[in-house]
Amino acid sequence: MTALDSLVSSGKILERVPLGPYTTYKSGGPARYLVDVHDAEALDDLVASGVSSELPILVLGRGSNLVVSDSGFEGLVIRLGSSFGGVAVEGTEVRAGAAAPLAQVARSSVDAGLAGLEFFIGVPGSVGGAVRQNAGCFGTETRDRLIEASILDLTDGKMGIFGPDDLDLSYRHSNVTSTRVVVSASFRASPGDTDTGRAELRRITRWRRDNQPGGTFNAGSVFKNPIGATAGEIIDALGLKGMRVGDVAVSEKHANFFVAGSSATSEDIRSLVVAVKDRVFEETGTMLEPEIQFVGFDDEN
Repeated sequence: MTALDSLVSSGKILERVPLGPYTTYKSGGPARYLVDVHDAEALDDLVASGVSSELPILVLGRGSNLVVSDSGFEGLVIRLGSSFGGVAVEGTEVRAGAAAPLAQVARSSVDAGLAGLEFFIGVPGSVGGAVRQNAGCFGTETRDRLIEASILDLTDGKMGIFGPDDLDLSYRHSNVTSTRVVVSASFRASPGDTDTGRAELRRITRWRRDNQPGGTFNAGSVFKNPIGATAGEIIDALGLKGMRVGDVAVSEKHANFFVAGSSATSEDIRSLVVAVKDRVFEETGTMLEPEIQFVGFDDEN
């Protein structure tokens, strides 16, 4: 019996787990294997088993920037549990586990009388995802506040401490690959006023409510902004709001958000992304690059 067979038979690794419920689009097929890692010891045990170096890996956070193909993911999905979700404040440093929601980081820092991390309230993801994609909004990115991140290499079990320069952080980019798991990160804040910070959190939340589609299945911004413009403005200028494939449409409220109905498939989402990307290129010469991550799709697509 292989290590993988043993972990499956013991129930530590699950098979054919639907991934749609774990994403904000609520679509997509199953993971061939899925493991919930509840603490650092369990993560070390997983690496020691060798399973994580034998299979394609997807580290799944809050699923807010992800589209899984309708056929699913033929690899191992790793989900970090609640023990990776803590947030602690020491002086002007905020340290958080990779599974901590960014909104929690923002609120905890403000409640501690700190400023500078309020922008995280506008990013519907986790700390691990923020590091891996250099998430940001309102003119601030993760790299602007990141002190360091603790990252585990699944291939050899080595833990490393990396700063922003080590991670090659740029606009929605890092060098963190699928075989490296962000375990925690620390951020630099500044002394601030709690009432002022809470007012800023309300302002950002209100702006999102007024300018982005709420109460819908979506994955946030679909495309990265090209230099000198925003993707939403370009798509809107071409009259593509309302453009539809199946049960997915370009939002009438914000053209860089694609909203899905309850019967939408992941292929509908992918097809609409491709159609809009092609249309923008044909009419403007601008090649938009998706910000959302597609998993399990054929490379040709």
